[in-house]
Amino acid sequence: MGLFSFLGKKKFYLHLFIAVILTFIIIGGVSRYLESYTRHHEVYVVPDFYGKQYTEIMHDFGQRFSFIISDSIYVNQAESGSIIQQDPYPGSKVKEGRNIYLVVVARHPEQVPMPNLRNLSLREALGLLESISLVPNMITITEHFAQNAVVEQLMEGEVIEPGTPVYKGTLIDLQVGSGGTVHKVSIPALLGKKRKEAISLLLISSLNLGEEYYPDGYDTTRSRVFRTEPNLVTERTVLPGTKINLYFRSETNFNFEEFTRIYQSDSLLIDSLYYHDEFIPDNNLIHEQDEDDELQ
Repeated sequence: MGLFSFLGKKKFYLHLFIAVILTFIIIGGVSRYLESYTRHHEVYVVPDFYGKQYTEIMHDFGQRFSFIISDSIYVNQAESGSIIQQDPYPGSKVKEGRNIYLVVVARHPEQVPMPNLRNLSLREALGLLESISLVPNMITITEHFAQNAVVEQLMEGEVIEPGTPVYKGTLIDLQVGSGGTVHKVSIPALLGKKRKEAISLLLISSLNLGEEYYPDGYDTTRSRVFRTEPNLVTERTVLPGTKINLYFRSETNFNFEEFTRIYQSDSLLIDSLYYHDEFIPDNNLIHEQDEDDELQ
């Protein structure tokens, strides 16, 4: 009897056929069970939760998804508890019960310990404040032997001691030493600068921000300095602590490249800053500084 003699028997093929049928039945049954167990075909499109309150989406979608707050961030002028980020993103297809990770707006900004700025140079103090999201506000000059060094740090007119918890975005005033004699300082090159850079240059120069004017509308993303008061052409140096008024124009309405070229070549000190179009301040165009405004 040969080794493969069973291949000629009908009984072998009958058993083989039954085994194949049973295999397909088992595979099909397992597949259907897994689809039922995992809800393979039941998917949902993730809505856009941006700007909605956490309590609102829990009420409307809490039975469908599992919401997890992964972080909370303070955003100025944003409603507390509103959602500013989600994962998965809107439009994603997920199964019922899927975890949706949310970032919501905190009720208060994060607190940081007030650093010790005393005896630091003004530049060092400004850099340290920026690194922990505190906002340098007003610089005043006081009699002290250490010129351009921070003598005192204040918040809302009161001395604030190192280590005191303060909210990010808090305005911090600095008293800076005169070095015995007060000398005038140069107004930095502000023309063509955006708001944040212009304010930074003023502070590093021991100067303060005065009024802000936006004849093209308040828009810090596209506005640049086109004029200062005192005027850069007629008054190059001022006393430390002087407030400098800034006039902004939108780069979409004003040719700053040509403006800068004309100003730099204006050896006769003709006031090219006006472009033969003097701007008389109007009260409704003044952007008043607010303690809640962020330096953007």
